[in-house]
Amino acid sequence: MDLYMMNCELLATCSALGYLEGETYHKEPDCLESVKDLIRYLRHEDDTRDIRQQLGAGQILQNDLLPIITQHGQDKPLFDACIRLMVNLTQPALLCFGKIPDDPASRHHFLQVVSYLHAYKEAFASEKVFAVLSETLYNLLQLDWEQRQEEDNLLIERILLLIRNVLHIPADPYEEKNVDDDASVHDKLLWAIHMSGMDDLLKFLASAQSEQQWSMHVLEVISLMFRDQTPEQLVSAGHSRSAQEKQKDTNELEALRQKELAEKRSRTMQRGNRHSRFRGSYVVEGLKSIGEKDVIFHSGLHNFKNYSHDAGKATRRVPKRKQMARDTESQRRSVLNVRLFLREFCVDFLENCYNRLMYLVKESLIREQAQQHDETYYMWALSFFMAFNRGNGCKAELVSETLSVRAFHFIEKNITNYYEMMLTDKKEATSWSRRMHLALKAYQELLLTVNEMDRSKDENIRQSASVIKSNIFYLMEYREIFLTLLRKFDERMQPRSFLRDLVESTHLFLRMLERFCKGRNNLLVQKKKAKRPKRKKKPSAPTENTPEALEETWKIVSEELQACGFQLSEALTEGAVPFDAASEIPVTEQRTEAMIRIQDAVLARTGPEALSLLRAAREVWPEGDVFGSAEVSPEEELELLKQILFAELPRPAHTEAAMDEDEEGAELEEEEELETVRVSETEFNFLDFIKRFANPNIIRPYLLLLRSYGTNTPHTNHCAVRMLHRVAVDLKMDALLFQLSVFYLFNKILTDPAAAAYKELVTFSKYVLNRFFTLAARNNKAFIELLFWKNVGTVREMTEGYSKDGEGAGKKKVTWTPEEEEELRRLYEEHKDSGVSDVVETLLPLLSNTNLTRRQVVSQMVSMGLVDSVKDLKKERKGTRIVLWTEDQEQELQMLYDEYKDSDDILGNILKRLTAKRSKARVVDKMLSMGLVSDRKDLYKKRRRNAPGKSTGMTEDDFFAELSGAPGKDTMDEDEEEDDDLEEDENDCEGEKEEEVRAVPDKKSRRRESAVDKNTSVGTMAQNLRREGMSGPVLWLQNCLNRTADDREEDGVSHPVALVPLTEDNEDAMENKGFQRLLRKIGIRAPADEQESFWRIPATTSIYQLRALAASLSPVEENEGGGQGESEEAVPASLESQQEDEGPDSQELRAHALRALLLARQRKRSPEDTKKDSAVEETAPESPESEAQSAAVGGKTSVKRSRVLDSDDERDEDPPSKMNADPEEDEGSDAEARSAPAKRRRQRVLSDEEDEED
Repeated sequence: MDLYMMNCELLATCSALGYLEGETYHKEPDCLESVKDLIRYLRHEDDTRDIRQQLGAGQILQNDLLPIITQHGQDKPLFDACIRLMVNLTQPALLCFGKIPDDPASRHHFLQVVSYLHAYKEAFASEKVFAVLSETLYNLLQLDWEQRQEEDNLLIERILLLIRNVLHIPADPYEEKNVDDDASVHDKLLWAIHMSGMDDLLKFLASAQSEQQWSMHVLEVISLMFRDQTPEQLVSAGHSRSAQEKQKDTNELEALRQKELAEKRSRTMQRGNRHSRFRGSYVVEGLKSIGEKDVIFHSGLHNFKNYSHDAGKATRRVPKRKQMARDTESQRRSVLNVRLFLREFCVDFLENCYNRLMYLVKESLIREQAQQHDETYYMWALSFFMAFNRGNGCKAELVSETLSVRAFHFIEKNITNYYEMMLTDKKEATSWSRRMHLALKAYQELLLTVNEMDRSKDENIRQSASVIKSNIFYLMEYREIFLTLLRKFDERMQPRSFLRDLVESTHLFLRMLERFCKGRNNLLVQKKKAKRPKRKKKPSAPTENTPEALEETWKIVSEELQACGFQLSEALTEGAVPFDAASEIPVTEQRTEAMIRIQDAVLARTGPEALSLLRAAREVWPEGDVFGSAEVSPEEELELLKQILFAELPRPAHTEAAMDEDEEGAELEEEEELETVRVSETEFNFLDFIKRFANPNIIRPYLLLLRSYGTNTPHTNHCAVRMLHRVAVDLKMDALLFQLSVFYLFNKILTDPAAAAYKELVTFSKYVLNRFFTLAARNNKAFIELLFWKNVGTVREMTEGYSKDGEGAGKKKVTWTPEEEEELRRLYEEHKDSGVSDVVETLLPLLSNTNLTRRQVVSQMVSMGLVDSVKDLKKERKGTRIVLWTEDQEQELQMLYDEYKDSDDILGNILKRLTAKRSKARVVDKMLSMGLVSDRKDLYKKRRRNAPGKSTGMTEDDFFAELSGAPGKDTMDEDEEEDDDLEEDENDCEGEKEEEVRAVPDKKSRRRESAVDKNTSVGTMAQNLRREGMSGPVLWLQNCLNRTADDREEDGVSHPVALVPLTEDNEDAMENKGFQRLLRKIGIRAPADEQESFWRIPATTSIYQLRALAASLSPVEENEGGGQGESEEAVPASLESQQEDEGPDSQELRAHALRALLLARQRKRSPEDTKKDSAVEETAPESPESEAQSAAVGGKTSVKRSRVLDSDDERDEDPPSKMNADPEEDEGSDAEARSAPAKRRRQRVLSDEEDEED
């Protein structure tokens, strides 16, 4: 672009910068404003980057900006503005355009910008420019962090970005056609960096603890400095060549000389001594031309070997999508002084910076604080500097940060991710392939370093290498990564250099594994097997035992026990285990299961086993004498067994009857997609592992690499031939190589004039050909088999003999009658256009022959010609098509979560309304990655228990609370279902009063009453903590809730608020389990992972909820004023509701379950205890008021309440008038007193809600 085409405003702005006179630059008064105007112009340039092109054509950077910073660097605002402008001008062209344009006009603009960047790079190759930059950077780094301003940090970052941008500019292939050991523009730039001392500042930034924020920038700059270098060249820089290197070069020259002589000799042998002016014409018998006649060859006979039918034909153009991927690696040897300086830089960097810098970068990548694809710099640094260290003495301590199993895992995870993205993101498949190649080279370098450590003279280093190898070889992921990469190799997306590194890495891994297995007889490795979960069949309903059958069973069991005198054998006593040690349920909560086991043993009429289980259960759970006391007699044990037999125990339900069809269908869909992985250990066999390489898909890449055997290194050819030798010789699977393209390659090798240089290849080719002709002598179909690739089964048939149709398959062949074929054809014609997703599944139940499998039906449909291929009837897997989430889909998921986050079924509502249908598992994973929820449990469906009248049984706590006669205690960690039951009980006793106060919808009133009950239990827990001496922490928690509510009301925005304890008492309380239960009850979220340290008040908690929870934390004394009469009436009302809820069946159930324990306790009581109880009863005062009050309470209590309050000693002995003595009366009054504050709080909350709605 010419200067006269520059925009007039832009030209005037550039003229206002200043002018260069000789070596001196004179700036104008408006220089700073002009630079800012140029920055503003660049911000508003169009898609063709016109401003950038005009500034490049005018050479503003070379003639104005660089002289300004070198001569007027003391003007700090002007210096900062110039640095900003140069960072913008030097950014990569690919970043400006987004991608390489396809249309010619945009491509022209792209190439124009690239040409200007080449000129910028040449201008920056000046020691004067980098001297100013390094001096400025040095002065900024001298400032302490207290003195350093935000502008200083920005300037440091911009200087590093400017250096990175300049180093990133690619070399101009048309201008720089220099040979090795000649200075290029990049070498001049590196030398300017070295002479200005910038390389020392980079090493300081990489090693200083206070400058760790620049770690990623430093790593980018260092990787671009070593872009064209190889570790091997830098290691050998400045050293005389070793005898081994000289011998290697001599061998290569000798091979080239022998090849040239062989070609010359071949040409001499082809032509005669006398030249024939008339070449003549020859008829080639047996070789047909285009017609029916033989080919006529118009040339000398010595050229007949080169004859081909394709001679003279136009070369067919290969489509771009089918072309082989090209290598983009460019390596050139820099001048000696640059290589020496880079070598010294590597040595210092490894000794002082490598471990720390790599640790910081890895932390940034794990915490996702870096930009996208920054992990490629990490993997490049790992492979480059570990290779340099390996060639420079292999000091393991210098690279200890990246020499671990975690490094292997990190790289293996990235390789897998790159491969998946290469398949899904087709447009950027080449970029993903390059990243995958970089990860593979890092993995290869890790293996090489571990292999080098294994040869160390230090015993500790060898031991460390052995530990790393044992971990790598043990895990299945590390063993099978090479198998997967070879099987999935695609030459259209992955270049030949990737295949070369893959083959060499596989060879190294197998050699290390083989050597590791030789010294060990039994090597155990991990084995994973994917198992698709089977659909569970619904269990049949258990048979009900009639009373007559139970009486007969009990008669047989009791007689058996009495006959043996209640004496058990030693084996039966020691083998009785009443609990399941492998169960996830704690042992303390397995009492119900133990009772069920005892009942099952009695039902099975194995009396001694039931008795042994009862005695063992008594030892495990002695509290409450549920299974009898320690001094129980044999007769009491017999009575206990009888009561257990006749009791209706709460057995766990196998399937939930409340599960609706939609939820069941969703769970089955998830089961179809997810596969359970079963992990086990197995003994490793190296030969069995090699057998997995005997696959045509794995052999093909090796043969593809051998096609370029002439340009491969001897080591690469050796690695490929060694693998083929393992398959053909060690496994005796040479028939896998009986393929025409393989023989064509072998023929090319054998006829090569320089075949003497490839002795290993020639020997192997002759061996395989010899084996083929030996087989062809007894199998005349071997020549036809050359046209196809073969699997293991075909190889066995080819070598051992072919089987007849239907034999050897191991499956009985199904014969179809004409009627069945006609039926199949008719059904298919009826349903093929019905729109169903799977036609075969529709046809299977309609066929008359119900024994047919899906595979048999599909094969028959293909053979009948109803469908063209099996792929047309392939069963579609659910949820596997959509992999990537677009930005719009993420926003839709965010909106749906915000809308339904307070519903009972968050996940179900979101799945129903997503436009792009996905499986439940993928939606949950995406919500976790987006941070919408911190745990999968937050998305579980909130289940509600049935109404009291519809209950089918008791819970374990109710059963044992009644069985032991103890009052039901209010545990602090009750689940949501128990809270819902309590809410319903209290709602019954106060439903009429609330309806009189205000008529509201049922759902809203239930929500309010639920909140009130929650606050009541919170108040009880807070009161218990105050008794333990935690009044201060409870008050601090209350203040935090109130303060958060005030802040949210004032700001109008809700954010999660961390609870930060600042005193020792509060810190101790945050570690107390009781206080943590209170926090969970309130709804405060625990730390989600190791990155969080404090509990947090969720952002979803409303202002009203915060204030209600804070009020519930107030001491009970503050709320006690009046209304005792209300509280006295509340308890009987609640008890009446409980009595109404309990049906006769549940009362009879509880009565059966209590008899055994009551009988044992009556017989256990001593005469002294009886006298003491009677004395207490006589001395107890009996006032009329207390009798009336106790009678009033006793008349209204339910059977359940009376069982809890009555003592066992008074039952069946004392008259009913003495059942409500003083202890029971005190207990009832306490319950009434506890219910009064809860009721008053409930009324206060309801009144607050009325005020808010008004």
